[in-house]
Amino acid sequence: MIKGLEQHISDKFNVQFKDSQLLYVALTHSSYANDHRDTDLEHLERLEFLGDAVIELIVSDYLYKKYPDLPEGQLTKMRAAAVRAETLSQLAVESGLPQFILLGRGEEQSNGRERISLLCDVFEAFIGAIYLDQGIQVAQDILSDVLFPKISTGDFSHGMDYKTALQEWMQKDGVVQIEYQVIDTSGPDHAREFKVEVKIEGDSMGIGLGTSKKRAEQNAAQSAYENLVSDE
Repeated sequence: MIKGLEQHISDKFNVQFKDSQLLYVALTHSSYANDHRDTDLEHLERLEFLGDAVIELIVSDYLYKKYPDLPEGQLTKMRAAAVRAETLSQLAVESGLPQFILLGRGEEQSNGRERISLLCDVFEAFIGAIYLDQGIQVAQDILSDVLFPKISTGDFSHGMDYKTALQEWMQKDGVVQIEYQVIDTSGPDHAREFKVEVKIEGDSMGIGLGTSKKRAEQNAAQSAYENLVSDE
């Protein structure tokens, strides 16, 4: 047993496992099981397989509902960024899981507890265990707590064309006039910063800063788009 694990999960996520063995399996790396073959330990790889699919489904559902006018290509890019190994490994760290991982001697000596791919596997296995023991709603609640705020604040929006998204959102009921205007510039020539305002039918809807006019326009469009979507 991993001392303090169940209490940590209870304190962190207000979840009490019905089958605590699932939780322990989610934190047992294959290297530890291999070092203890005589005990026939189950390790996390099957739960990781399940958790990967659960996370992708929940994130897809969230993005589909939050950004109703984004095309499939942009939704796919955002999902890929939100569920990539670097993201999920960070969620494992923020969830306090690394301290509880059971590692084999070799993995421990090679700093496996800090390895991105390993931490990603652990987080996926943890969500897989949550899904089996508590159901998909609790898995969604946990991702709502640890992942969705990052999506909402634009952590995974790189690659999104917010000017197009704003235009499609505003023109779904007819053509409207959208204008971008540089309202200020600052800094030396080699490090210029632009401040752009986006107006819709003459009304100011967002301000954006950027090291180029194009980036400032995208940031202004993002501000306007996210405000409009949140007001729906």
